[in-house]
Amino acid sequence: MDLDPDLAALRPLGGFFVLSAAGEAVRPLATLAQAYAEPGPAEPGDPLAFRVRKVADALRAPEPRIAASVAQQGLAARLWSVTLGCAALYGAVPDLDPSLLRWDPDAGAPDDLWLAEVRPRPADASTVADVVLHGHLEPLTAALRSRYRVADGLLWGNAGSALAGAARQLDQWARAHGRTDVAARAHALTVELFTHPLLAGTGTLHGTAFRRRSCCLYYRVPGGGLCGDCCFTRAPRSSPRAPSG
Repeated sequence: MDLDPDLAALRPLGGFFVLSAAGEAVRPLATLAQAYAEPGPAEPGDPLAFRVRKVADALRAPEPRIAASVAQQGLAARLWSVTLGCAALYGAVPDLDPSLLRWDPDAGAPDDLWLAEVRPRPADASTVADVVLHGHLEPLTAALRSRYRVADGLLWGNAGSALAGAARQLDQWARAHGRTDVAARAHALTVELFTHPLLAGTGTLHGTAFRRRSCCLYYRVPGGGLCGDCCFTRAPRSSPRAPSG
């Protein structure tokens, strides 16, 4: 199936999967390429820093790096969901070049994304890794590590967790709607993606269940707890800076 201009097949899957392919109707927001880059002195703002502050305020996070982790995982979940959903439903994925994706850092969750132009690419694991891992998560990881001193292991653990979560949601939808073909394609692609060097050490996948080897630090926000795939079985208490990967 060819990609349609509105990516309409993603809509029944829910907010994390939906991508607005708005083209010329896009509001004048920053591209993700601009968000990943270090802002220059003449640029009006830093969308990535704005997003981290917004998440920090919403969670009352005691450290910026906790908000940076949560913000990164939310964006990773959106990117994986769109790409995995298109691969399983269409047999193709859109080119999500960061210069084509506009992002509203002031939106709620899930992150609001607009794609300027739908350009199909193959749905094999190598292409999906190129689109998401190399196109987005590597520069995003570098930016957050540099600005907020977040550990690489934590951020790649977030990426693995977000992929597993997207795959699980897609599997549940597919089985509920009698689309075992979609579930099978999504699972096969997910398993292959977890062999990529950037994801292979992030955790263990059993079916649609995932247990990561790092912690996203969400337990450290007021009222927070452990995520379902956390490496910990109980929240650490002894150290103010528990190991993060």
